[in-house]
Amino acid sequence: MIYKLSFAVALCFSLCFDLCIAESYVLDDKVGLGRTFDGIGGLSGGGATSRLLVNYAEPYRSQILDYLFKPNFGASLHILKVEIGGDAQTTDGTEPSHMHYENDENFFRGYEWWLMREAKKRNPNITLIGLPWAFPGWVGHGKNWPYDFPDITASYVVSWILGAKHYHDLNIDYVGIWNERNFDSKYIKLLRYTLDKSGLERVRIIASDNLWQPITYSLCVDQELAEAVDVIGAHYPGTTTVIEALKTQKKLWSSEDYSTFNDEVGGGCWARILNQNYVNGLMTATISWNLVASYYEDLPFGRDGLMTAEEPWTGNYVVESPIWITAHTTQFSQPGWTYLQTVGHLVHGGSYVALTDSNGNLTVVIETMTHDHSVCIRPPLLPFNVTAQNVTFQLKGSFASIKELQVWQSRFDFKTKKPFFFKKLSPFKISDGSFTLSLDVDEVYTLTTISTGLKGTYPDPPTSGPFPKVYFDDFNVANPSFSEAPDFADQTGVFEYYINLTDPGPHVFTLRQVVTQMPVTWATDADQTISIIGDYKWQNLTVTCDVFMETVKTGGVFIAARVDKGGQSVRSAKGVFFWVFADGSYKVTNDLVGKTVLAEGLSGTRAYGWHTLTLTVEGQYATGLLNGYPLWKDAVVLGPKNGWAAIGTHSFELAQFDNFAVEAK
Repeated sequence: MIYKLSFAVALCFSLCFDLCIAESYVLDDKVGLGRTFDGIGGLSGGGATSRLLVNYAEPYRSQILDYLFKPNFGASLHILKVEIGGDAQTTDGTEPSHMHYENDENFFRGYEWWLMREAKKRNPNITLIGLPWAFPGWVGHGKNWPYDFPDITASYVVSWILGAKHYHDLNIDYVGIWNERNFDSKYIKLLRYTLDKSGLERVRIIASDNLWQPITYSLCVDQELAEAVDVIGAHYPGTTTVIEALKTQKKLWSSEDYSTFNDEVGGGCWARILNQNYVNGLMTATISWNLVASYYEDLPFGRDGLMTAEEPWTGNYVVESPIWITAHTTQFSQPGWTYLQTVGHLVHGGSYVALTDSNGNLTVVIETMTHDHSVCIRPPLLPFNVTAQNVTFQLKGSFASIKELQVWQSRFDFKTKKPFFFKKLSPFKISDGSFTLSLDVDEVYTLTTISTGLKGTYPDPPTSGPFPKVYFDDFNVANPSFSEAPDFADQTGVFEYYINLTDPGPHVFTLRQVVTQMPVTWATDADQTISIIGDYKWQNLTVTCDVFMETVKTGGVFIAARVDKGGQSVRSAKGVFFWVFADGSYKVTNDLVGKTVLAEGLSGTRAYGWHTLTLTVEGQYATGLLNGYPLWKDAVVLGPKNGWAAIGTHSFELAQFDNFAVEAK
């Protein structure tokens, strides 16, 4: 009997040996330090990903901004990267340029200026980055390429940086250079020269802000190029870099990353890459695309932000897990801190990083995310294993005298569905310069000497709800805070508030489509401009709008219902499109490109006169009114069954819209 009991004890011991024995890791600054930490950030743009945020009423808008930027409250971001608007479709919509035309400058279009000011108001030390994803057509002189005339492109970008300072007192710290095909070394050098000539020597260049190669090879063989570039940025690097990038001795950043649905797997993705971008790739900054999912969810990459704010009509927003995963790093370390050389992978899976301010403070971040609970949308993630484990950290060097560490924990808990995030635990008392942790899978820990961490809270926002079924906008805003009308999401072209000083009548304040040339863009812009609005689930509805064509003979405008696609897929959008043209005709089509015609005929419409269009779609039939009188009826709708409402133009042309109304059933 005694033998059997001893055997059972031995068997139990052997089964739990790996878990019971703690692996040991050293945290030591005397062996030298690693690279300087540059921060964690979010990206607004690429494109129009903060579109709905500006339409939130207070106090909800400020609460959202606090969760993103306020130090020691939420994500407490160190970096804000924004799109330099180029009037072009760049993923989920278009953002207006500060120069629609060559002789045009306006530094109050769009919402990125406002967003940067709000971020700076909360964190005066935040790093600001601008990157153009696209350019107005005039920059390319008729070609879909911005670098044939590099002096023009450089002057265009520098003017945006100068405008940020002159009109908004914003100092842009970095400017990125990106395109889908390649980088242009001549342009990079010219941009550096133009920045310096304009008194912007402090503005640093990120190149290619896309891929590790071929820029890294060129930096190694071109000294002038190497002097112009400060940071090598990669998009979605998969936590790894290339040897040539390390040889350049440049800062290495994951300058666009994450891009993943912000459920708990998305939070796990973010937790894994925030640590392993440095552990595997020595990247000292990671920037999330996107900052906040504040665009219609049925557009491409819906809810791929650090948090969700897509209902300005209700005020509802959701603080998702990536906000608190970010806080594990951002609230306890700052740009200018330094990584220790003693960082790495845990024996039984997961990783740890350690940072110091070189003044005695230490922050350690540990993650044990499993493969299936930390998959990012890109690149593919190779299999790996993580198991529960005990770990002991030995503090050496200047950390040997630390007696206590603050502890914060997040647990995803995919089994019981009872996760918790950024929970403050009792401080760890350090004994003999070491401490031991029992780690389960899918956890994040921060252990730190910093005691200012806080999980900020606000009262619950209003309940979520659909877009209003009855909606009206007469655009009568004399001094609008933003150039776009509330809730309209431009997909191709740019629709801005317009004061028509030549019209003393009811149409002084209108919404005007202002882009008259196909932009220089990497995405698939449509040939027709379009702005969507409303509820993607709408099926039966009436859309009404006053329209004004400004192009004689060839001009055309439309209103639409059940529009089923936007973003990069907008060219293939289907729905019910009611067009009228300046040549006196009309057409009803089942698609944006106008190939599937449901009805057509004479309308008597002309340019430079106001017309009221009304489109009713119910079941399989659609009817249209012109100026209150039936123009066509009972057109058979081939599909889709639901989608947004929309307005737009036949081509890149000037046109105005007023008194927009929707009534959905």
